[in-house]
Amino acid sequence: MRLLIPGGAGYIGSHMVRYAQERGHDCVVLDDFSTGHEWAVKDCEILRVNLLDHDRLSQLLKGRHFDGVIHFAAKSLVGESVKKPDLYYRNNVAGTLNLVHMMRSNDVNNLVFSSTAAIFGNPVTDRIAEDHPKNPINPYGQSKLMVEHMLRDICSANDFNATCLRYFNAAGAHESGEIGEVHDPETHLIPNVLKAALSNKSSLKIFGDDYPTPDGTCIRDYVHVTDLAQAHLLGFERMQKNKGFSAFNLGNGDGFSVLEVIKGCECIANNEIQFQVDARRNGDSAVLVADNELGLRELNWNPEYRDINDIIKSAWYWHNSEKC
Repeated sequence: MRLLIPGGAGYIGSHMVRYAQERGHDCVVLDDFSTGHEWAVKDCEILRVNLLDHDRLSQLLKGRHFDGVIHFAAKSLVGESVKKPDLYYRNNVAGTLNLVHMMRSNDVNNLVFSSTAAIFGNPVTDRIAEDHPKNPINPYGQSKLMVEHMLRDICSANDFNATCLRYFNAAGAHESGEIGEVHDPETHLIPNVLKAALSNKSSLKIFGDDYPTPDGTCIRDYVHVTDLAQAHLLGFERMQKNKGFSAFNLGNGDGFSVLEVIKGCECIANNEIQFQVDARRNGDSAVLVADNELGLRELNWNPEYRDINDIIKSAWYWHNSEKC
């Protein structure tokens, strides 16, 4: 298959490209490199453009055929979205609308969309299934939910298929150690803990140790980035027979506390990790864990990395490499 991958130079996007290439598919990466990295993609054509540049996008895609599009290009920092909501609605909503318009103009009718568990807001159940109430508490989650609504309507009115994949905490790195997680600023727990292990500095902070959880720290669901890539490709394959709109929650299905992650990192790094406890952050829920049963069943998804230590180990290998 020939796949167009907007945001293919980012963390999850670059793993998607690598996963698809390893299975013989031809990938074309579309990225403006505002946060992505050119070294993270190889052996594929690169289209350097922002989705908001309608004219340039039209010029680059006119007459091009793709079997489908797997779309990762978006702004994704919760804190930034609160301070700059207009930036998030422009990039995530208007940018995706431009992309869908260009797809339909070129008779490309299959889209897998990178959504997020942030569309659910604060949970009202222990595990979050697809039908959980959707009440985003920040503009990032709201922008992703708006895109989901938009895609549902477009699928209903046209010969167009969209699969939205709402994943929880992406983590880990490719088994080769050649690509992994690099953000500036880095806001994710596992890379920040591993960086603290490598630097032997005590700048690591955890936010709150008084939650109603076994050890008082937040519990989150971590899913390996390669397992996410597998699910995206399976989502695309499913659309060949299941037309229209669909959505799936992607997670490990198990939760791990902040302290459990730190202890796992200490074991793998063979180093005690110093940290400070700060006050809770506004909007942080005590527990966020996916109910992944629908995705496992309907996508035939078979995650390889079930153990949090295996996820951490892959990230540790990456963080010890020259690239990171």
